[in-house]
Amino acid sequence: MIHSFVSETAPQPDIRPVLEDLYKERSLHPYTGGQSIQMLPNEIWIVCRGVVQLGTLYATGDEALLGLACPSMPFGLPLTSIHPYQASALTPVNLMRLTLAEIEESPKLAQGIFRQMSRRLSQTEAILAIAGYRRVEERLRHLLLLLKQEVGQRTDEGTRLTVRLTHQQLANAIGTTRVTVTRLINQLKNEGWLSIDRQRHIVVTLSASLEASRG
Repeated sequence: MIHSFVSETAPQPDIRPVLEDLYKERSLHPYTGGQSIQMLPNEIWIVCRGVVQLGTLYATGDEALLGLACPSMPFGLPLTSIHPYQASALTPVNLMRLTLAEIEESPKLAQGIFRQMSRRLSQTEAILAIAGYRRVEERLRHLLLLLKQEVGQRTDEGTRLTVRLTHQQLANAIGTTRVTVTRLINQLKNEGWLSIDRQRHIVVTLSASLEASRG
């Protein structure tokens, strides 16, 4: 039995209507999956569509996952002290760029961003908690449960992760090797804990969710 520290939260407020109301004529910036996103010291990006992967690079050349910016979430250099800090489009994304001055001039916008930052903080704490598990299998299970909450879509079989993550990306997130993740993915498939659909997306099964809720 696995205990999940990831709570089932209520839907988060959507900041996109606020952005559309304030900046009706502003164009969005599209990025394709895998494309790096440039960040400047005085600007913040808001995700309007898709998922952005946030990470850093160690001196050894290894990458580490710091978070996933989902729709309505902000990210940017003013919101972190990590260096180097990297952002890339995990899926095709549309982003809106805002300057710090624009945010400071709009209390409504600043309030919306604050709410989404608290959501990002909760996600970061969950990622830190994952790193505390000694067994790699537990780290992988909990990471998938976190992704289920952040980017999951309910289906008859369970919860489908709407983004396709490679085994290497999963390995980077939990501090292990791609070979180990591949072995564990196959093990979890054999256990019925997850499945892979026709588009190669991971589906966390209903039995896995029930197991986590009982724990």
